[in-house]
Amino acid sequence: MACPDKELSVLFTDDAGISHLNRRYLGKKGPTNVLAFPMEGGPSPVVAPPMLGDVVISVDTALKESREFGEALTYTIDRLLIHGVLHLMGYDHEKSEGGAKRMEKEETRLILLIKER
Repeated sequence: MACPDKELSVLFTDDAGISHLNRRYLGKKGPTNVLAFPMEGGPSPVVAPPMLGDVVISVDTALKESREFGEALTYTIDRLLIHGVLHLMGYDHEKSEGGAKRMEKEETRLILLIKER
């Protein structure tokens, strides 16, 4: 899926905020590191929305993960943002092993691009 001229909304919140969204919209209890809410995916609208979607990142969980994995916090945030954007673009690691491998490969490719700058 190409996404030229698309907008992205990013929200940084805490574990309480992301837990609320996780329960309300996904029916899951507790915090997670990142949530993605695509604007497209239902019936095709007559006019394509300018928004790709929303990515929500828990800074609390990102801090825990950065410590756990020995990553700089900025790297962890970049990784979570990439993960969320890939979800918005239709990648899914939960439905199949093949999908998980495709998503992981693309995450790695994009992280390497960031590291090069």
